[in-house]
Amino acid sequence: MSEPTGAARRRGPFKVGDQVQLTDPKGRHYTFTLEAGKNFHTHKGSFPHDELIGAPEGSVVRTTGNVAYLALRPLLPDYVLSMPRGAAVVYPKDAGQILAFADIFPGARVVEAGVGSGALSTFLLRAIGEQGMLHSYERREDFAEIAQQNVERYFGSPHPAWQLTVGDLQDNLSDTDVDRVVLDMLAPWECLDAVSKALVPGGILCAYVATTTQLSRTVESIREIGCFAEPQPWESMIRNWHVEGLAVRPDHRMIGHTGFLVTARRLADGVEPPVRRRRPSKGAYGEDYDGPGSRSGSAAGRD
Repeated sequence: MSEPTGAARRRGPFKVGDQVQLTDPKGRHYTFTLEAGKNFHTHKGSFPHDELIGAPEGSVVRTTGNVAYLALRPLLPDYVLSMPRGAAVVYPKDAGQILAFADIFPGARVVEAGVGSGALSTFLLRAIGEQGMLHSYERREDFAEIAQQNVERYFGSPHPAWQLTVGDLQDNLSDTDVDRVVLDMLAPWECLDAVSKALVPGGILCAYVATTTQLSRTVESIREIGCFAEPQPWESMIRNWHVEGLAVRPDHRMIGHTGFLVTARRLADGVEPPVRRRRPSKGAYGEDYDGPGSRSGSAAGRD
């Protein structure tokens, strides 16, 4: 039985063409691709690539300046943060939340828009496997080219489950019986009609937005379209900790706000969502609110 796409690049001794991540004594990372006959140079000296080719992962190499470097393959979070970028990448903490709370499973049929630099596409492809389907839409051709190069560099070849289309999702979406839809775009509410027709009952829509105004517009639009259960919005933050003996304290820096996530489940056709019982805060839909339903009066009935 053949190995899944990219698996051979994740295990075994280092080979020519593998990416290597070096860690110096201060914890700084340096990533490069192994090539026979080449040398790796730093301000602390150099060493030949050949010293690592055939060596097991987790080896330690020393430069001509006698500085030790730990050699490992970069993890997927390391890879996406160092990959060439066209658009900003989806941070690993958000990609992990998407995989978990959008319930991305092996064999899932997933639609994604937009592809950016290919970071989230790589996470999704590794989760769905070769038996799944990921159809990514990106309106900018230059971003699509960068994303394709990044995805293929990670897996070592084109992924058989991936299809990339240059164009707007709402104008080009032809997929049906889709299990999951992930929208990473400026105005995800513009795609809700097309997405609702593609998703299977019980399927999940997941939107990734940057600002509170986008978050509000997305959530209210999902409510207004009427074929989704109550949307769930949230954000996540990561704070590392310093642990050394009895000196245990949070780090001074953390990965704070990067984006908001919203998930919603597709209802069966012809079913109306249950009436929300939570009364909105006073003024939530006041004179200054100009989102979905503001002119139709639909917001007034949300209590």
